[in-house]
Amino acid sequence: FCGVLSVAMASGTALIYDEEMTTHKLLWSDPVCDIEVPERLSSSYEQLKCYHLVERCVHVPAREGSEEEILLVHSSEHLEVAKSTQTMNEEELKKVSGNYDAFFFHPNTYRCARLAVGATLQLVDAVMSGIVCNGMALVRPPGHHSQRNAANGFCLFNNVAIAAEHAKLKYGLQRILIVDWDVHHGQGTQYIFEEDPSVLYFSWHRYEHQEFWPSLKESDYDAVGLGKGKGFNINLPWNKVGMGNSDYLAAFFHVLLPMAFEFDPELVIVSSGYDSGIGDPEGQMNATPEVFAHLTHFLMQLANGKLCVILEGGYHLKSLSESVCMTVKTLLGDPVLQIT
Repeated sequence: FCGVLSVAMASGTALIYDEEMTTHKLLWSDPVCDIEVPERLSSSYEQLKCYHLVERCVHVPAREGSEEEILLVHSSEHLEVAKSTQTMNEEELKKVSGNYDAFFFHPNTYRCARLAVGATLQLVDAVMSGIVCNGMALVRPPGHHSQRNAANGFCLFNNVAIAAEHAKLKYGLQRILIVDWDVHHGQGTQYIFEEDPSVLYFSWHRYEHQEFWPSLKESDYDAVGLGKGKGFNINLPWNKVGMGNSDYLAAFFHVLLPMAFEFDPELVIVSSGYDSGIGDPEGQMNATPEVFAHLTHFLMQLANGKLCVILEGGYHLKSLSESVCMTVKTLLGDPVLQIT
């Protein structure tokens, strides 16, 4: 419940989706990037419709994020490069994409990335202003790998990081929790906030002793933040595949939730990648879709239920779309399914 005591408390779950974000796609052959397909969005949305969840949600329109909003975390150089790709031909797009690790530009990528930023901010605004209690933004390109000055790992602008900065600026928030349950380390988010004690960042990720992408020393458990931000970065690296529901619940119960309740966030944002779910070629994990219902349910107990879920990865379309539905069902207050 959002607020049992107060009649004036927000209720309802926002869903933000804009079909235009499906126009960002790979125009040439690249075995690294070919899993980031438009169907990731459309099949998730279709499955939500199939379960009659769309009509139960509050429709909030997406918008383009402004340049000022993007510059909250990114450099003007990075913004200019992204902007310049709108008029490029395929050869030029291929060349500029090659400057980054696992990223591709399409002439519409910049527009889609701005919509992804704007959709994320629309959700934060709807939740913070009390129009809704919580919600989910189905966006692409995703964001958690992108850094101040670089696209990386399918990500152009860091949607969640921009949202956290926006929430601090606009609503004066002093404690924001970012939970990154994507199977990859959101190193972009970590870098942006590593010296910032107002953002507690938690990421679990496939690591395999630094063998798994992005293969960074700073994705290990001993990267805990720097300076004033020391202690506000939590990495839980998985050193083998095949993690299941019980592993994920144990990580929440024993690592994340005790810290989260102590931190007492005013807003919770989820970097919600479902490549940590069963069947995903990237994650090779065994957690079933209903585990995401439970994870969502636990996070709803924080910040008076102010929870914004933002799509990141997820490349097995069936597993992805079922997991999205489980998340939205829980946001809507449906009882969570018993876990296998």
